[in-house]
Amino acid sequence: MSTDKDDLEPLDPKTAQELFLDHKATGCTESTVRNHRYRTNHFIEWCEEEGIDNLNDLSGRDIQQFRLWRKGDGELNKLTLRMQMSTLRVFLKWAGSIEAVPQDLYNKVMVPRVSPAERRNDETLDADDAQKILQYLSKYEYASIEHTLLALLWETGMRIGAVNSLDLQDVDFDEERIQLVHRQSEGTTLKNGKGGERLVAMTPALTELLREHVDANRHDVTDDYGREPLITTRHGRMARSTMRRMINRITAPCYRNESCPDCEEEVNAKCPEAVSPHAIRRGSITHFLSEDVPVEIVSDRMNVSRRILGEHYDKRSEEVKLEQRRGYLDNI
Repeated sequence: MSTDKDDLEPLDPKTAQELFLDHKATGCTESTVRNHRYRTNHFIEWCEEEGIDNLNDLSGRDIQQFRLWRKGDGELNKLTLRMQMSTLRVFLKWAGSIEAVPQDLYNKVMVPRVSPAERRNDETLDADDAQKILQYLSKYEYASIEHTLLALLWETGMRIGAVNSLDLQDVDFDEERIQLVHRQSEGTTLKNGKGGERLVAMTPALTELLREHVDANRHDVTDDYGREPLITTRHGRMARSTMRRMINRITAPCYRNESCPDCEEEVNAKCPEAVSPHAIRRGSITHFLSEDVPVEIVSDRMNVSRRILGEHYDKRSEEVKLEQRRGYLDNI
């Protein structure tokens, strides 16, 4: 049922933004709320420039004009524009739920398509999306192979090859840690060879999840070298390609029965909203940095140099970095 304009309650953009962020704060991480603020700030700025002081007056034409205004920023790439318009869509859907805009206005937000080639280098699983997927899996598929694989990738930021290399004996449940070992002669490798070997700490929640998975859902099998892999199929160690397909499947909104506007709804087609395992690693690293974990710790934990981390993995916006630096300066 749609809401007529006559039934709307007046609400100015800035107040709406604050109410929206308060709403998101009840179920999102602090860094995710910050990202929502930075992305909606542009819309609030545009409303001020256009003299829009009541969301009730917004129309589909206004949304299109805002999109063109943002697109006109010469330094804005298509992926960033896509993320900002997606956030605006969420914001307007929420605004419709409190009768500040027509309920169907969010459907008029045109989220730009980004080709696979354009996504490849910047594709990142947002912390908010990661939380939604993990909550769904925790509720409906707790300790399944899907839940375990995603939780392991998100919390540790491991590469898919590192997860593939894990044996049951590499998990120390009592000390809540995982040992990564390069075993080239036994069929599994780490990207940086011996230099990639390290101990990775786990939270109690991840430790318990792995324990439950091993007890209830891990197949009691060995691989071709007689090793007991942690992540298994009925036939042995799960292949990296199988892991990638699984991640593509469970990160698609349609997997959770949510709307997927660009989805082709074909059995063998990859949903365009799905992400790759490396996007999870990139998102995990960005999340740790957004939570003010020192770069040195993230670098060691994720086995990536500070230079590479800065060039390829840190997807915090310049605004997020500025506010984090400001937080440190305020304490001097």
